Amino acid sequence: MTTLTPSLHIAHPILQGPMTGSDTPALAIAVSQEGGLGMLGCGMRSPTAMREAAAQVRAATDKPFGMNLFVLPQPTPDPRAVEAALQRLAPLYAEFGLEPSVPAQWCEDFDAQFDTLVELRPPVSSFTFGILTPAQVQRLKAVGSDVIGTATTVEEAVAWQDVGADAVVVSGMEAGGHRGTFLGDFDASMIGTLALVPQCVDRVSIPVIAAGGIMDGRGIAASLALGAQAVQMGTAFLVCPESGIGPAYRDAMARATATDTRTTRVYSGRYARGIVNTMMDRLMADEAAIPEYPIQNALTGALRRASAAAGRSDYLSLWAGQGVANARVMPAGALVKTLARELQQSQ
Repeated sequence: MTTLTPSLHIAHPILQGPMTGSDTPALAIAVSQEGGLGMLGCGMRSPTAMREAAAQVRAATDKPFGMNLFVLPQPTPDPRAVEAALQRLAPLYAEFGLEPSVPAQWCEDFDAQFDTLVELRPPVSSFTFGILTPAQVQRLKAVGSDVIGTATTVEEAVAWQDVGADAVVVSGMEAGGHRGTFLGDFDASMIGTLALVPQCVDRVSIPVIAAGGIMDGRGIAASLALGAQAVQMGTAFLVCPESGIGPAYRDAMARATATDTRTTRVYSGRYARGIVNTMMDRLMADEAAIPEYPIQNALTGALRRASAAAGRSDYLSLWAGQGVANARVMPAGALVKTLARELQQSQ
């Protein structure tokens, strides 16, 4: 047991990655019920959907859980960039007999989501893509919610400590899905977990939670040896039957190796690690011109849904970390038990 586990009221130093768009209440329930911390990725959930997901978790378990939001301002895209993006995507949409169009909204309103989070009072509130103000952190603490930030550099970890966060997830470049970088140059933030965790541990006094490439008890033990108080695991839980990914996505993960993932902006406009497929290959040459998140993410949403409905993985955002080849298909509760046993054996 680490010092963080009793403060979060969990038995094991294991947090399930939020995995916005692929997580489910069932996944969070299973992880929390077995002594980890289940997480609801709410970056793309409306306030109503946030309430519904939290209610489902609370109806099934009295164990702690967390909710994660993207810290995002409301976008004001350049119409010319949007038009260029639509033209770029048109040939891909045409394969499904569709035409790209401007969506009704670019993303959920963060302020409304944040107010809902305060209303719901989850035991843990976590954030990525940006940073809260000290006043926002205090609003959550006042209702009994621990605040966990996401950092990809030492400077970002220090920034989260300075605004009053209770802990910080330190995400190495091996991690799947979107990078949480919010300070400085993206390329400079591509630091491996093994190098990043001890540097953050040495610079901040709040607990550090390691993320990126951790797939089994050995990885958890190594992270704790580096000074982390817990780990956050996304790819490992993504293949569990309780996750929300479809058959084409699952098949792609089953076939992938560590060399099959890349970081790219082509799907969403924000750098993220996923399995290479047709969409990545076709848009890579124009990557620098692609509009920022959430614009590109909204413009490609219908394309990705059409690809999933057709059982095709070539136009899906196949988020996965470099440890994807070590993902084990089993129920989430069984995975938590397995990880806890492996950690005990490795210490």
